Amino acid sequence: MQIGVYSLGDRTPDPVTGRAPTVHERLLSTARVAEHAEAAGFDVFAVGEHHTPTYAVSAPAVLLGYLAARTSRILLSTATALITTNDPVRIAEEYATVQHLCGGRLDLMLGRGISGPVYSWFGRDPDDSRRLATENYRLLRRLWDEDTVDWSGEFRTPLRGFTAVPRPLADHPPFVWHASVSSEETVELAAAHGDGFFANHIMWPWQHTARLVQTFRERYAAHGHGTAEQAVVGLGGHVFVRPRSQDAVREFRPYFDNAPLYGHGPSLEEHMNTTPMTVGSPQQVIDAVLGYREYVGDYHRQLFLIDHAGLPVSTVLEQLDILGAEVLPVLRRELAGGPRPR
Repeated sequence: MQIGVYSLGDRTPDPVTGRAPTVHERLLSTARVAEHAEAAGFDVFAVGEHHTPTYAVSAPAVLLGYLAARTSRILLSTATALITTNDPVRIAEEYATVQHLCGGRLDLMLGRGISGPVYSWFGRDPDDSRRLATENYRLLRRLWDEDTVDWSGEFRTPLRGFTAVPRPLADHPPFVWHASVSSEETVELAAAHGDGFFANHIMWPWQHTARLVQTFRERYAAHGHGTAEQAVVGLGGHVFVRPRSQDAVREFRPYFDNAPLYGHGPSLEEHMNTTPMTVGSPQQVIDAVLGYREYVGDYHRQLFLIDHAGLPVSTVLEQLDILGAEVLPVLRRELAGGPRPR
């Protein structure tokens, strides 16, 4: 199994200091987290795409190109890139470029996004979200798989004799994951193309994730890509770890209470009891991750949300060190018999 971390690039104010990082600070700290994740032994670093002032990363391809030059081993990925509002030609060319720069250490995770206003900013209608995702992804696949493309569709101008440049490295496009919190349409898109499905695995009870993954496995097999057990599955998750669980809860509480994803709703304890969020000791994180297999089966990739909600970068780096030293070795040993990374 691949084990990694992902960042949303949010600029949430630190509830302890009251200060939000500048865009400049957040971009550089995200790069620092990626470099530290590699040093701590993680397999994957992924970064999201957002287009509001409360986030710093609107151009993940640019940031990943920067990280390609500053890392040597870790696999780089989006988490996610928007398949609905980005032009498929730009996606094909930008991420093929990053793939060349990092020597093939690149996956592409795609999603429809969760913000309605972003559609109008890019000249799209949110009511077209599902059709945009399907059409744009079919075109993206052709741009990577075929040297010359003739194409026409509903949402962009036709292409005649078009070649996306550069071609994928060694004619092998980046592996594609389709990410979703709740969309069965995304599940179907991933299954139809034999790609990976990444369940974000935050916010909702575990039963919700189990249903999505089971549907994906069934549809993957129905489309003839292999058995349900061979379907490529990834999970997200949010952890905060300290040597003692009570210290983890005490330290993380103000960040949880003010987090864009969680704050001003159920308490931290309620959220931990009803979702996969783990705030506690290294052993509690280990037990949680090993328990995920009980309801999704063996899976290929585990990514932890590590720097959300205004956490100081020093705290994030400490998290990486604890996880790298005390959690990763145990998980790798215990999961050694599971499916190999795709």
